[in-house]
Amino acid sequence: MTDAAPQHAAPKTREDLFRFLDGLGIKHSTKDHPPVFTVAESVSLRDEIPGGHTKNLFVKDKKDNFFLLTVEENAAVDLKTVHTLIGAASKVSFGKPEKLMEYLGVVPGSVTAFGAINDTGKNVTFVLDAELMTHDIVNCHPLSNDATTSIANGDLIRFMEATGHTPLVLKVTS
Repeated sequence: MTDAAPQHAAPKTREDLFRFLDGLGIKHSTKDHPPVFTVAESVSLRDEIPGGHTKNLFVKDKKDNFFLLTVEENAAVDLKTVHTLIGAASKVSFGKPEKLMEYLGVVPGSVTAFGAINDTGKNVTFVLDAELMTHDIVNCHPLSNDATTSIANGDLIRFMEATGHTPLVLKVTS
């Protein structure tokens, strides 16, 4: 018998995400579009997709506690002080792409609050900015950056809770 490397489940797909949302009775709609990697590239979609549009910051503290900050696309986050708001052990820095894939099942450019569906080990604390959550509809990538999924703000929280996460809703933007 050989020692096999630990097997990680393959990251969930957007179809898995939609089945999960449907199973929870959560209404969602998705618009496919060319891949977008930055907020600037996604601005052209604003007229077609109403609601709050997100930007996501995957960060970690010196004790390797990971956080996903989901904020309104044009909001500013002070990375020098945000640790005091989110309960980090130290100032934060950006998490490595390998951890992003391992924990959230996404690559840079596709980071999304929906990544909670892949964080089965509860390695990430999810933070939803209070300003973003004033929008009735929140728009996130469905695990890839070639589509945008719209969901009610309360349903986003319900989704996260169903994945075993209790998101923090905090004002982390200036």
